[in-house]
Amino acid sequence: MITPSLSLSSQSPVDHRDTSLRVAAQKLEAAFLAEMLKSAGLGESRDSFGGGAGEDQFSSFLVQAQAEKMVEAGGIGLAEALFESLKERSNEDE
Repeated sequence: MITPSLSLSSQSPVDHRDTSLRVAAQKLEAAFLAEMLKSAGLGESRDSFGGGAGEDQFSSFLVQAQAEKMVEAGGIGLAEALFESLKERSNEDE
């Protein structure tokens, strides 16, 4: 699960907002990567020696966890671009 690295209670309101925006951007990147992994065939059942119905039921959790780990490792840069865009937009609203 993607979580902020700092305690939210010790942050200023601006830092808290930035942390919230960064977490939202990372979650969106993870969802995007999960869909891309599914499109690439990751998580599909194998024809022989597959896990059957259980594998089909839980493969989406595995794909989502792998996407989240990819984001934690740096991802593809989408989260950072989204964060900067969201931050700029939230600064305009003030």
